[in-house]
Amino acid sequence: MKFGKEFISQMVPEWQGAYMDYAYLKTLLKEIHLFKFKTKPPQSTTNAQGLTRRLTLYRAFSGLTQRITSPGISSNTNDIESQPILVNSVKKSDGEFGLETMFLMTGDEGGEYELVYFRRLDDEFNKVIKFYRGKVDEVMKEAAVLNKQMDALIAFRIKVDDPHYEWPDSAREMTRLASDVAASTASLAASTPGMKASKLKPMSNMRTKRPAPLEILNRVTINNTLETPRSSIRGILNVPNQTELKFSKENLSKVEDQLKSAFVEFDHKLRLLKSYSFLNIMAFSKIMKKYDKITSRYASKSYMKMVESSYLGSSEEVTKVMDRVEATFIKHFSNSNRKKGLSILRPKAKRERHRVTFSLGFFAGCTITLIFALVLLIHARHIMNKEGQRKYMVTMFPLYSLFAFIVLHMLMYAANVYFWRRYRVNYPFIFGFKEGSALGYREVLLVAFGFAVLALASILANLDMEMDPKTGDYKRFTELLPLGVVLIAFFVIICPFNIIYRSSRFFILTCVFHCICAPLYKVALADFFLADQLTSQVQALRSLEFYICYYGSGDYAHRDSSCSSSEIYNIFHYIVAIIPYWSRLLQCLRRLVEEKDGMQGLNGLKYFATIVAVTTRTAYSRSHSDEWYKIAWVASGVAAASGTYWDLVLDWGLLQRNSKNRWLRDKLLIPRHSVYFGAMVLNVLLRLAWLQTVLDFRVSFLHKETLITIVASLEIIRRGIWNFFRLENEHLNNVGKYRAFKSVPLPFHYDEDEDKQG
Repeated sequence: MKFGKEFISQMVPEWQGAYMDYAYLKTLLKEIHLFKFKTKPPQSTTNAQGLTRRLTLYRAFSGLTQRITSPGISSNTNDIESQPILVNSVKKSDGEFGLETMFLMTGDEGGEYELVYFRRLDDEFNKVIKFYRGKVDEVMKEAAVLNKQMDALIAFRIKVDDPHYEWPDSAREMTRLASDVAASTASLAASTPGMKASKLKPMSNMRTKRPAPLEILNRVTINNTLETPRSSIRGILNVPNQTELKFSKENLSKVEDQLKSAFVEFDHKLRLLKSYSFLNIMAFSKIMKKYDKITSRYASKSYMKMVESSYLGSSEEVTKVMDRVEATFIKHFSNSNRKKGLSILRPKAKRERHRVTFSLGFFAGCTITLIFALVLLIHARHIMNKEGQRKYMVTMFPLYSLFAFIVLHMLMYAANVYFWRRYRVNYPFIFGFKEGSALGYREVLLVAFGFAVLALASILANLDMEMDPKTGDYKRFTELLPLGVVLIAFFVIICPFNIIYRSSRFFILTCVFHCICAPLYKVALADFFLADQLTSQVQALRSLEFYICYYGSGDYAHRDSSCSSSEIYNIFHYIVAIIPYWSRLLQCLRRLVEEKDGMQGLNGLKYFATIVAVTTRTAYSRSHSDEWYKIAWVASGVAAASGTYWDLVLDWGLLQRNSKNRWLRDKLLIPRHSVYFGAMVLNVLLRLAWLQTVLDFRVSFLHKETLITIVASLEIIRRGIWNFFRLENEHLNNVGKYRAFKSVPLPFHYDEDEDKQG
């Protein structure tokens, strides 16, 4: 793999604008090379070039000649005239220090091209070093905060173990996260231009101002970061939360879990910051070697010498903090068990396993085979012409269509994951997955096809046992097959054992619980994203309602559904359809109150309009009256228009008239603009699927239940397309703000005022 592609693949996606623009610098070098090629085309033939190369090799091998040193790296470094460049450290107008390269060969032919190259090279280096310095300052401040948190944790542990314990004078020192870093930073600042003394002062005085070990408990209170319905209600009623320290083992366990998460996230940030430094130094080295090769000026050594001696190449704060984080975590969170501590602190990324690929291929093949078998069975036995065909479509088809909706949605999500990875959308960070627990598209496809095989096998068994006269006495058992599939899927989802991607299953269950309990939980992106998925699964929720009615009333015993004549069933037919939209409405209201964002209020109105539209369309489908027909048309038109505008403009960030990409947005991940316009057109067309309900389309060769399933599937496909562009826009917003890490709440609140008074 070429370095340019490898460089891009190893970037932190949200920081890509802060890396050295390697591709642009390569284009400048190509212009220099093109100019030199036009002015001095190659004159020698292949044989002459080969002869020159052979002579050179023989002379070098014989030892008769010494290696010719370049002007930029000659032994006489004081001879400025022999050097192509002169690199200096200068103080810029904003007070920051940076590099400024003076190109000394401007009089040469084409020197203006090289002058432009070095100016842009300096701009890129100064951008990189400014970003790196800012991030290092951030992590040093976080290290100081974590240091105080650890002091409080150790004191908390002592009080839990022995409430009457008094700290002896001979053991007053505790493990400190940033103590060693303070001394190294101070010594490094003397040799690093631009490192301000004011930034070092709080860290160098950290040891002297630190309170006595147990006295720190007098300055801290508990942060109630755990979000519960009770805490939400207390917040609405302005009831103060309990913040005093209660020295119990239960509270100690909660504090330790929170600090573990904080350390894991902090170490992840340090590792990415170290990688950022390494990759950029490597990029500057590579681009300068390309410059040497094109111009034969040999300027890379003098330039890289300055780069390596700069703050980017010589600072050791990040490395030292990483060592202290590792040592502290292993000592205090894994009982000095290094292997166990590192497995928690730095979990290994999941490897693509061959058995996943093999199993995926096996289940995919089984799915295709079962579909062909199902089609052949229906055709060979002329099932569609049987007398019980209509009854089967009214009763069994809604039961099995639930499986089709679930599998289709998983297939769309697998496609989303594939394209998110292809275009480097950091979906694990956006959703908040634990590191290493995010499923790839192969794993999602494996689950989808595994469930499809189970469902198709159930359908085939149902049809075969129904048509076989030998099994006619077991009709009641055959009707229970779809219920068995649902129960199996349900027990797999809630299974507490570490099988079938337990972390992902529990993550989904948590989000579902938050959606059900809205607005009692703080709304995270994963919560409202899942609620949006459920709004496209209204027909699946109605199928679940039919399951409850069909099997709860005992109609399955004689395959004759009386659900449509039940008043309670008809009422819940309305309620079930609006539950996902109601959940989204409550989530919007929660965000409106918390974030004071008026757009959330408008978003809530959009979902309210959809609730009205769904309700009126359901009422019309039940009554077919002219009044409901008109109301359904108006309500559905308003909901479709507002939903389409919100999707394209706010969720996708498109339709920006003044953008450099006409009617799109300034930054795009997909190079082909036609993809975005095609997606917008599809979104509009698929949103009009509700017309089938109002216009009451009839297709002669399709049963009504089949048509309903097709329309519901179109909405799932629309949601799948929406998913990609929604997360693309979220990712680009994170990129614009360099937001690559989630904020982890800390357990203790430290009173800084008492330190200042002391």
